[in-house]
Amino acid sequence: MTAKSKFKSPAFEAIHSAASGLFSVDAIPQETMRNFDKACLSNVDELQPIEIKALREKLNVSQPVFASYLNTSVSTVQKWESGAKRPGGLALKLLTVVQKHGLKVLV
Repeated sequence: MTAKSKFKSPAFEAIHSAASGLFSVDAIPQETMRNFDKACLSNVDELQPIEIKALREKLNVSQPVFASYLNTSVSTVQKWESGAKRPGGLALKLLTVVQKHGLKVLV
């Protein structure tokens, strides 16, 4: 994991660090390491519809342009912004990365 990973607590960070060390010398299998990732790393926080719209407006792009950058449909962006649908999984992670680093990370 990178230094920027978010851990649930300092204790989980220490546990994950030990597991990573074991994984790096092939002492534990990849499946076990994935279990440590799930247990120790915090989930991405949900974005509220108003936050998604504010992010897009801050980036000064239209819904079609934003959708294009995120490789999704304009309809999906509209639904996220209206609260009819919530981004999850990879879309939520991508929005979080864009929120932190801007659209430049996608080009």
